[in-house]
Amino acid sequence: MSRTPAPEASFVDLLCPIFHRFRFRLLFGLIALLASDLLHFTLPRYLKIGVDELAQGIATQQRLFVLALYILLTAASTGVLRYSWRTLLIGFSRHLETTLRDQLIAHVLSMDQTFLDRRPPGEIMAHASNDLSAVQLAFGMGLAAAADVVVMSIVAVLFMLQISPQLTLTAALPLPLLALSTLLLSHALHRRFERVQAQFSLLTEFARNTLISIRLIKGYTREEQQISEFGQLGRDYVAFNIRAAVIQGLLLPVAMLTGSLGTLLVLHSGGQMVISQVITLGEFVAFISYFAMLSLPLATVGWSTGIIRRGLTSLARISRLLAAESAVKASLHPTPQTSILQSRPHLSLRHLSFVYPGTITPALRDIDLEIGPGILGISGRTGSGKSTLCRLLVRQYPVVEGSYFFAGHDVNQLELNLIWQCISYVDRNTSLFSGTAAENISLAKSDASLEEIMEVARLAAVHDEIMAMSDGYETRLGEKGLRLSGGQKQRLAIARALLADRPILIVDDALSALDAETAQQVFAALRTKQRGKTLIIVSHHVQLLAHADYILLLDQGRISEQGSHAQLLAHSPYYRPLG
Repeated sequence: MSRTPAPEASFVDLLCPIFHRFRFRLLFGLIALLASDLLHFTLPRYLKIGVDELAQGIATQQRLFVLALYILLTAASTGVLRYSWRTLLIGFSRHLETTLRDQLIAHVLSMDQTFLDRRPPGEIMAHASNDLSAVQLAFGMGLAAAADVVVMSIVAVLFMLQISPQLTLTAALPLPLLALSTLLLSHALHRRFERVQAQFSLLTEFARNTLISIRLIKGYTREEQQISEFGQLGRDYVAFNIRAAVIQGLLLPVAMLTGSLGTLLVLHSGGQMVISQVITLGEFVAFISYFAMLSLPLATVGWSTGIIRRGLTSLARISRLLAAESAVKASLHPTPQTSILQSRPHLSLRHLSFVYPGTITPALRDIDLEIGPGILGISGRTGSGKSTLCRLLVRQYPVVEGSYFFAGHDVNQLELNLIWQCISYVDRNTSLFSGTAAENISLAKSDASLEEIMEVARLAAVHDEIMAMSDGYETRLGEKGLRLSGGQKQRLAIARALLADRPILIVDDALSALDAETAQQVFAALRTKQRGKTLIIVSHHVQLLAHADYILLLDQGRISEQGSHAQLLAHSPYYRPLG
């Protein structure tokens, strides 16, 4: 098993390509920030000149007007530059958010079923919403504020040193307090923000489950319990946020205390230096102005630290998700696929066994099986391994090398997309999305014409029911096909598979919600459409299995019996009662 990289290493790997892609935006943003801060720090110099000339009695109205004009132009230029760097740097954060979201969705779509079994959809939704928002804020306003603090602090200190190194050192005496407190509080913030984001994932998953199970909840009158449980999750989320806010709230007062202590020291020491004529009154006023400019960004250290720490915590969560590897791996040296796609692939299982991750009991044991063109029926008691076998055939889970051969090639040496392009899989838990009926049917063939969609809908015996809907094939079906019955969902999924028209079609108990007559009608269409190809039908109905060329009976993950319908009907104690 590969070791998950450290978060810091992941950050570098994750962010470097994005920073490189937008390097010019960042460069110009930083240049504009540096220029605006440099211009901003020239203002106290004009103030120093004016105060010194007034103190010496050499100031004129014209001279003061020129200084005021310089101040006005400098302030205007600073405003333009400040707008520019904020637009460039905060705009970068939006590009960063979009890029990470695209990477996250692409990564999730590339993962196998094992990954999805470990991470509920609500957790992934929390990554794509709350975590990404925190990252965007951290690398937008947080990064801009932090950069501003660094640049303004350096420039302010340089100007202050130019006036008086001694007074600058005096003003810096409280700064170690700020640095130490920020460091300690930042570590505590990371732990508490991690808990906040994890709780938000639980909250999101609970809300998602509630919405998709709303009819079940109402059917069992569990509204009050759901409201109570959701309320408790919400209260825990608030409590964790308050715990984080307690730490975050300490940062600003500490920064302000540091600034106030520094101001007190500057007034005391600087006033004595003016009285002793070590510095002029104008230099003292300029120094106070520079220190005030330094104090403002220092006061935002707590705020920006909190935002950046929260963003880094969320980035670590996203990084861990993106670092997860699929257990079903694409081959490093894939077999050329052109000939396979043009053939009617033969499937071969040799001593195939499988154990679900996190369990000990094998779901499949020592399966030997040859599957070619024709109809293969599979039956068996509940939990005997029928669906597991189907999922392995479509490569939702990893298989041991040398146990599954596709068109004569070990599946571990084939591209995953190749197998997915050759097999259509319809299970009893039909997956539909909230688009139209036509969009759901044409999922695997987005350029299909309405005539093609209607043809497969007729074969699946669902055309008349779609036409009876308010907008026909343009009727929106609702989340997971909420507006459809179980049988309509299954027939819509069958129509989708027929439209895909692939060499292998697996129907995993996906006719279970149909009455016997409709099931026979749909199965007859499947046999016609798949003639010369491979059709695998999992069912408990002997009326359907009777049309299979060969039938397997599974028991506790093993092939217990096999043969034709007539053979099993004559000799199988399990199969005979089905008839």
